Amino acid sequence: MTDPAGTPDLARSDMLQRPPHGEAVRSTTKPLIVTPTFVSRSDDTSPSRRPRDDGANVGRDGRPVMRPGRHPEAVALEPDPNLAFEHWDEYWRKVHGPKFAHAEPGTRNDRVVRYDQVHRVASGPSSGFRPPYRAMVDGAGKLVPDPAARVPAYRRPSFDGFAYIAYADEDDIAAVLDQEQYAERIVADERTAFRMVTREVAREYILIPSARHRDPVSLVKIHRRRPHLSRAAFQEAWLHAQADLVRAQGATAQYVRRYAQLHPFGATRADPEGSKIDGISVLSFDSLNDVEDFLVTADHAVIEAAENAIADPETSEFWTAINYSVINRLMPERATER
Repeated sequence: MTDPAGTPDLARSDMLQRPPHGEAVRSTTKPLIVTPTFVSRSDDTSPSRRPRDDGANVGRDGRPVMRPGRHPEAVALEPDPNLAFEHWDEYWRKVHGPKFAHAEPGTRNDRVVRYDQVHRVASGPSSGFRPPYRAMVDGAGKLVPDPAARVPAYRRPSFDGFAYIAYADEDDIAAVLDQEQYAERIVADERTAFRMVTREVAREYILIPSARHRDPVSLVKIHRRRPHLSRAAFQEAWLHAQADLVRAQGATAQYVRRYAQLHPFGATRADPEGSKIDGISVLSFDSLNDVEDFLVTADHAVIEAAENAIADPETSEFWTAINYSVINRLMPERATER
């Protein structure tokens, strides 16, 4: 809607929480404190196949659907399994995001300095199906005549995306999330949209700052350390030797528009799935094709070999996502002191 003068009506919109309609008022070189909240969507997957938080994945009555595989029609978010992923993706961005950004009367959320939604896309590169993608041919080099019999299995990553929420200080997390709006109504919305959310708290180190924080695509790498390394030893090697190696590559300069490391050090509550994560790399790009091209370079092979020396490739994973900036009060972005 617009008023007679042509000005858009942005009331209750998250557009008011980021430039150009909202003001970015601070900048820092100190590590921000982030809650990298990995999410898996509310759906009819059995809890034996994908973890589910207590009280989550609710029906229209607000109570958990105990056997969603038998009763997919009972899931509140979308009763039709054929529409479930699309509806969830839309709901998270267009309904949940504005709810989180909105401040009810008596609520303050200005301590949230940045909130990005990072939505995993199955068509992007992943550790389960990485580029280059090759034509499926027979021994004579012709396309196979029986494609229906040769459909590759889908290897679903652990999560469907993550909420990338940044604060200046650790105390700011409770100052925001303990307010009634978040502790009650946002949590109720989470239980509608998600079957599970992680609760890690991490320090953010920006190694390559973004020019505008409008980069549309991210490569998300979830690292789980080698068994012989402590978390502290892994993070030390990753922040210095590994980060320097990534930044030194020509392919990084060519393709990567932002590079951040998230170093978990605690949690806001018991977090059995999130506690398994020792680090998160977020590399941002101009396009999905740039991610594909970056991953097939010799430079990335060097990066990955060094990465695999400290992170277990069998338990780590990566996937590609679309970025949505919901709140941003931090401009310009600057490299973090290490």
